[in-house]
Amino acid sequence: MVLKIIVKPAGIYAANCYIVFSEKTRSGIVIDPGGDVDDIVSNLDKNNIHVKYIVLTHGHGDHIGGVKELKEKLNVPVVIHKEDAEMLEDASLNLSSTMAMGEIEITPDKTVEDGDTLVFGELKGRIIHTPGHTMGGMCLLVEENLFCGDTLFKGSVGRSDLYGGNHGILMNSIKEKILTLPDNIMLYPGHGEPTTVGEQRATNPFLR
Repeated sequence: MVLKIIVKPAGIYAANCYIVFSEKTRSGIVIDPGGDVDDIVSNLDKNNIHVKYIVLTHGHGDHIGGVKELKEKLNVPVVIHKEDAEMLEDASLNLSSTMAMGEIEITPDKTVEDGDTLVFGELKGRIIHTPGHTMGGMCLLVEENLFCGDTLFKGSVGRSDLYGGNHGILMNSIKEKILTLPDNIMLYPGHGEPTTVGEQRATNPFLR
């Protein structure tokens, strides 16, 4: 398999940061750098990874805590869904103003929509818009791996009581955009352990 994934719970809120790259070309992306930027950069250097994009699954502070520092170190574009761009630019909306990492405000370099593709090396990531946790919450499908942010977890679903959240829309996103994928698709959530579409379809109590 060409694709390789490094998982690192990052920052004081331990949001999963994913480094996804090609073992052949060493081209990759960083998904949701919530903090611990020096450790992220160390992993990149150790594996000789050339980062093409910093990709954010949504605009909450625990997932973006390290984005400004990482962008300064790597000088690569920050990507987010167009519906969450305003959150990235406003510390009150992204909640960083009330979180321990301090205020985070940054303008994204690239906004995306459902169906768009991010290319890094010979790998491609397809944007799947999954609103409900936030208005611009999104997943990224790379080969048979779905990076699903805070939309769906092993045994649970994302909360919908924060800015831009809506429980009905969240559940529709999960049922129409994620559970329609094959059972063998790996799910890499924003918190907790990886799982599969099939496992969540069969065992997640929130999806009954």
